Amino acid sequence: MSVGAAIREDAPAILVSRFMDELQEPRKPYISSERFAERLGMSKMTLARLAGVHRNTLRTNPASEVLQARLREMIKIIIAASQLTGDIEKAKYWFMNEPIFDYRGKTAAELVSDGKFEAVLAFLEDLRNGASG
Repeated sequence: MSVGAAIREDAPAILVSRFMDELQEPRKPYISSERFAERLGMSKMTLARLAGVHRNTLRTNPASEVLQARLREMIKIIIAASQLTGDIEKAKYWFMNEPIFDYRGKTAAELVSDGKFEAVLAFLEDLRNGASG
């Protein structure tokens, strides 16, 4: 195996690690909702809606278990999508914008907001196993 091949094999893990580092609230053990919204190019109001929390929760209780659980779900989907695309940026774009016709044209973000996290992961697993999306 060449050094170049080893680097390419590690690249997705490095990208995921860098992505996760960008999302951590500085000096806190939780995901920054502000950084998450910024990295995905969405407003805090949109993030609150997708996470199913009041908009003030992002500011007044950023460590809220409900908020953090929903952020973790969204991150898991983005990471799973990046394993298919090979690119975190493409995965973030897909998550926010690409309609999934098997689910009435809703985006992955909308499906997570509707509580369909597992369905999105199953859809990505089907794609990984050769289904067409």
